[in-house]
Amino acid sequence: MSTYPLSDEEHEIQDRARRFVDEELIPHEVEAEMNEGRLPDGVRERHHEMALELGFYSMNMPKELGGTGMTTLQQVLVSEQIGRVTNGLGWCVHTPPGWAPDVVSDEQLDRWIVPSIRGEVRECYAITEEDAGSDVDSIQATARRDGDEYVLNGVKWHVTSYNTSEYIFFQAKIADGPNAGAHAMFFVDKDTPGVRLVREPKYSHTYSDSHATLAFEDVRVPASHLIGEEGDGLDFTYAWFRYERLMIAARCCGAMERLIEEATAFSQERVQFGSRISDFQAIQHMLADSLTELWASRLMTYELAKNIDRGVDVKVQHAQCSMAKLYASEMANRVADRALQIFGGRGYMRENVAERFYRELRVDRIWEGTSEIQRNIIADQLAKRGVQTLTG
Repeated sequence: MSTYPLSDEEHEIQDRARRFVDEELIPHEVEAEMNEGRLPDGVRERHHEMALELGFYSMNMPKELGGTGMTTLQQVLVSEQIGRVTNGLGWCVHTPPGWAPDVVSDEQLDRWIVPSIRGEVRECYAITEEDAGSDVDSIQATARRDGDEYVLNGVKWHVTSYNTSEYIFFQAKIADGPNAGAHAMFFVDKDTPGVRLVREPKYSHTYSDSHATLAFEDVRVPASHLIGEEGDGLDFTYAWFRYERLMIAARCCGAMERLIEEATAFSQERVQFGSRISDFQAIQHMLADSLTELWASRLMTYELAKNIDRGVDVKVQHAQCSMAKLYASEMANRVADRALQIFGGRGYMRENVAERFYRELRVDRIWEGTSEIQRNIIADQLAKRGVQTLTG
């Protein structure tokens, strides 16, 4: 039972997610690790259906569109449990773009967003480029208006889940006209002529979802594929960043909890020099520091989620999402390092949970804005809004 004040409904959601992770996902981790992320036929499909049935899929989307309509705190509780499993197995719980329903056209809603909510199709984001990572404004991709169409050009890196998606959010700068240089975002179906898979690099983690490099070569899309107006694209990206940063923090909390549980259990069984290693002060201190950092990360993440549910100013959200992502991801990496050390040689084996998390958690300090970028955001908001506004 959590010591944090949660309602009965929130406890039920938390428990439901934990059972799903423990009973359905964690048992497949080592199998996925040893098989390039692949699982036997039917397993992923079953996980997908269960995520839908349990109400976790599209938990961020409005009920009137077919989503679950969970509060932000409820979503954090689910994501935290999803963070307890390795190998991307928790990605069966998918959250389509929550920012979209308020800005897309009715045609776009029916064609892409509602099917995504139902779990019939998935999306991926083509934003990052070779020379534009955390600095999104430096992208070189272009969108040129040509009559009733736009012509899209650019090369995108790290397009996560390209291999499991049916359509792409493509971000570009307007090439000419009164809005030249402004950001714009487009729906692009994956099979549109001119979309070319360049390669799917191997990454440190062992996931079935790829992170592709894509070339967009004179890709023509109808003007109706533009989302919102020319110049709106960066706002959508920032909304996505805020949400993802919060959910990264939540998943990092889950990972820390799993690592502490596993390392504690091992330390109580492992005997060296005639004593359990849990009796050694060096081990005790590592576990104590890890537990303290988990508690601090969890409190920060939960309170941020509640602030969002209370309707806190979006600029404050932006800073607090950066703070939560920065702190939780940095702490999770420290906890993973300690857990691996406690396991010793076993911790360096791929079949060990600490080894997998040691690799997997590293990217949380990079994607959706590096730790350094988060610090820049926090410092900028501190200068503009002050300590009281950002910390209460």
